[in-house]
Amino acid sequence: MLKPILLVEDDKRDLELTLVALERSQLANDVIVVRDGAAALDYLKREGDYASRPEGNPAVVLLDLKLPKVNGLEVLKTVRATDTLRSMPVVMLTSSHEESDVLRSYELGVNAYVVKPVEFKEFVAAIADLGVFWAVLNEPPPGSLKAGRRHA
Repeated sequence: MLKPILLVEDDKRDLELTLVALERSQLANDVIVVRDGAAALDYLKREGDYASRPEGNPAVVLLDLKLPKVNGLEVLKTVRATDTLRSMPVVMLTSSHEESDVLRSYELGVNAYVVKPVEFKEFVAAIADLGVFWAVLNEPPPGSLKAGRRHA
């Protein structure tokens, strides 16, 4: 069983474009969508509405920076401070070119920072490349949760 991709995006247009791009990349991974940072943390920590979701971390989290309730930097900070989530790949997928946002994301341990291309064709290619790399090619750390099973 493949690990899902967690997409954290509040903008309806960007959400639709990202889903189309992931679909065109023909990844077999399920894509879980949450619309704010609080829901992302609930999903990752298996709390609230997601308390009964299967064990295991996503293959990658595609995380928007500017989110309602809890922003992307706070989500990233919490992920890196939580033992069971710390080694999970997180890609900041945002429209912010702000140097301070890029710097802060890397200081908090983001794996990659990708600025959303404005051109649809570029956007689809960028998302497809991200999905294939993190969900297929990337080798997770030994001992991490794979395919929803805990390795002892």
